[in-house]
Amino acid sequence: MAPMHMNAPHPSERNELAAALWTMRREFAVCTVFTIVVNVLMLTPTLYMLQVFDRVMISQSELTLFAVTAVMLFFLALMAFAEWSRARLLVRVGVKLDAGLNPRVFRAGYLSALGQGGGRAAEALSDLTSIRQFMTGNGLFAFMDAPWTPIYIAVLFMLHPWLGALAVLFSVLLTALAWLSHRLSHAPIEAAMLAGTRAGDDMQGVLRNAEVVEAMGMLGNLRRLWLVRHRHYLGLNWRATDIGARVQAMTKFLRYTQQSLALGAGALLVIEGQLSPGEMIATNVLISRATQPLDLMVASWKPFLGACGAYRRLAALLGQFPAHVPAVVEEPLRGHLEVSELTASAPGRERPVLDRISVDFPAGLTTGITGPSGSGKSTLARALVGIWPGVEGRVTLDGTAIGHFDRDWLGPRIGYLPQDIELFEGSIAENVARFGAVDADKVIRACQRTGVHDMILRLPKGYDTQVGDAGTFLSGGQRQRIGLARALYGDPVVVVLDEPNSNLDDTGDAALMRAMQDMKDAGCTVFVVSHRSGILGIADRMLVLSDGRIQHYGARAELMSATRRQPLPEHATVQHS
Repeated sequence: MAPMHMNAPHPSERNELAAALWTMRREFAVCTVFTIVVNVLMLTPTLYMLQVFDRVMISQSELTLFAVTAVMLFFLALMAFAEWSRARLLVRVGVKLDAGLNPRVFRAGYLSALGQGGGRAAEALSDLTSIRQFMTGNGLFAFMDAPWTPIYIAVLFMLHPWLGALAVLFSVLLTALAWLSHRLSHAPIEAAMLAGTRAGDDMQGVLRNAEVVEAMGMLGNLRRLWLVRHRHYLGLNWRATDIGARVQAMTKFLRYTQQSLALGAGALLVIEGQLSPGEMIATNVLISRATQPLDLMVASWKPFLGACGAYRRLAALLGQFPAHVPAVVEEPLRGHLEVSELTASAPGRERPVLDRISVDFPAGLTTGITGPSGSGKSTLARALVGIWPGVEGRVTLDGTAIGHFDRDWLGPRIGYLPQDIELFEGSIAENVARFGAVDADKVIRACQRTGVHDMILRLPKGYDTQVGDAGTFLSGGQRQRIGLARALYGDPVVVVLDEPNSNLDDTGDAALMRAMQDMKDAGCTVFVVSHRSGILGIADRMLVLSDGRIQHYGARAELMSATRRQPLPEHATVQHS
């Protein structure tokens, strides 16, 4: 692969992945030294055969045989040590590469998943694994040993020109076969991998929504759709496998033909007196050794293509989500948010979800956000906490762009409750504490503020109750109230609630109102996205979105006066409670 070449561009001109590989150039240089030692000592069996056939057999000297054998064993042991050291060094390089890039790859994949959904972090880590496995496998050894093929061919030319020409012929044939393998298999392999991923995603979607599928009898229809993609994948995979099998068969034919013809050519030269019997045997070994890297390259072509594809995807992902130096904040946050010319887009959508929005949210106020469905309310909520990647413009928190903060530092100071509540497998206490160090006092305080403390105590194991994967052991209302407690854990400065009462009953709604009032009294900057007038009645200011733009923004009393003169769009009417 290109990034492993020593003659690479200046580090400032490389992508992040290539730069990470470039930092290991010293290890690759040492590995190259070991490769030189291995390939030079590969001549040991050839020289041993020459000595045995052309000197020992003629002299009948046992002492010479013992001496030559001892030297041969020493050099073979040295070759084995160099081979082991090379393999061990590449394993260490692979581990070092993984350890150095793993956090960045995970973060970039995670940010990609925020905007596109799906398991991009898992796919990115899988790509990193593919690169590491290729670097530590036989495929890379083949590419490192390939430059020695001309040297072995030169030795064969020294023995006899016909032998060198024969080695050149088979080297050209194997190189052409490698090129043909790439030409024929590249597209089918890429298509098969993509089709397999799509079929797997379909199956995962069915499993994630098993209850809905079973309840409404959708399994048969979804299975037919999955089967179409699965059969398409099988067809592409069969084609790619068939091409690989044909290439392997041709490679085996060339290898056996080469060995036989080399032996026959050597025998002919011995008959004509141009070669000794020892040189004839050595010739066969040298030709096999000269073409072995090319043979191994053909066998390793599929993993090589996979590693190249993984490298391209990973380099593009890291380039799309570059690392940044987080802002250093010494003063406590006040919670003043300002949005400037914010435009938010979504994949597959021509018009922006939010179109050049500019608005100022003073610290300590509660803002209600409403508007018709699809007007961009949830997108604005995500942009305010810095988790919507497809944005232009600025969202600043106390004058600092929210994307410049260290998320590990900022996260505990922000509370966020999305529409779709996602709890993680673990206990209620761990979920409320955001899977950090569980502070029992803070957990209980957050749950008491949201009115869920008594409900938790009625559960079999209280705060130690396991919620199951994605909170499946809890009802929708319980998940929402625990999600609200998680948002309030640690007294955050900014809290964004997206439809916080969509699954709540009257008791939960009353608890939510008390929590809202408590946050308001504490001077927390709160944003509430909702269509319900009751919860919006506690807001200091109201923002009404329509078609991605701000239609109304101001004090709630002023907005109510304006709406009496000009009604709001459907589903966006705000009533005083």
